Amino acid sequence: MYIYIVKRLILIIPTLFAILAINFFIIQTAPGGPMEKILSQINHDIELNGDIEQHQFHDNLNNHQYSYGIDPEIIEQIEQSYGFDQPLGQRFWLMIKKFIKFDFGSTIYQDKKVTQLILEKLPVSISLGTWTTLLIYLISIPLGIKKAICDGTKFDITSSTIIIICNAIPSFIFAILLITLFASGNFFNIFPIRGIISANFDQLNWWQKILDYLWHIFLPILAMVIGGFAALTFFVKNSFIEEINKQYVICARAKGLKEKQVIYRHIFRNAMLIIIANLPSTIFAVLFTSSMLIEIIFSLDGLGLLGYEAVISRDYPVIFASLYIFTLIGLIMNIISDIAYKIIDPRINFESNKL
Repeated sequence: MYIYIVKRLILIIPTLFAILAINFFIIQTAPGGPMEKILSQINHDIELNGDIEQHQFHDNLNNHQYSYGIDPEIIEQIEQSYGFDQPLGQRFWLMIKKFIKFDFGSTIYQDKKVTQLILEKLPVSISLGTWTTLLIYLISIPLGIKKAICDGTKFDITSSTIIIICNAIPSFIFAILLITLFASGNFFNIFPIRGIISANFDQLNWWQKILDYLWHIFLPILAMVIGGFAALTFFVKNSFIEEINKQYVICARAKGLKEKQVIYRHIFRNAMLIIIANLPSTIFAVLFTSSMLIEIIFSLDGLGLLGYEAVISRDYPVIFASLYIFTLIGLIMNIISDIAYKIIDPRINFESNKL
């Protein structure tokens, strides 16, 4: 087991390098970029000040030559300050060297360190992700077990129909529907439409702060849970059905054990393996797929909204730092998942891939 963990840890390095390299060259070579946005903003400010009336914009993506009616020396200084005057390959290696030291530099458009910015946004995303994942598991595990026990019954067919419908509708559609019904004022105006806390949050006492927080996150979390529990429910059901038909279950029943003892003492332990394996993908689906759209719709200032704004504005330091951190966390979580496998079932041997 220790050798396996060491091998997996070593494999993180080439995997992380490959992901960063692919994304770096795709994003950096795509049309448009931060230089165009910076110079366009400078030129816009000049126009507002009445210093010039007209200008022409010429962009050559191969050698980054711009003409904005701005002094070429100023353009050259801006390029040098952000490293855009260096070849693409050299910029990549410089980024890798800094990332190894967890030095992510500063954002292009804000006077902040990227690390500081991510830490400021992290609590919102962790809050959404923790509550959503917890509720998804609390719903999916008992529902999946019930469906496995009642396989083929009216309850199973009805619940499967509802789950499939929920799974077919994206979480952001549920978010829009919930806002229309409960936050827009068209039908009801019960919940807030934006933010995770109220403007007067600091003036509230501790229990009012808790209620205010829950009041703000209720609709976002509900939208994410409705759109996210379906897959795990079917995972649990199929896992339990597969275990129910095995020989050790028949033997346990033959010994006279009660059905609850058979299910929760014998079947549950083995069926939980696939559920644990699905935990990293569930968390990542919540944090990096549903969370991003939900944060945008509800104006929640978290990592999803930060990543979206960074991509739109081509804030390269934020984009690549977020990618680096989240990929590293994902790879480590997969290793933790394997360790959890081993703890639950010591018979598993990762070296031989056999029980």
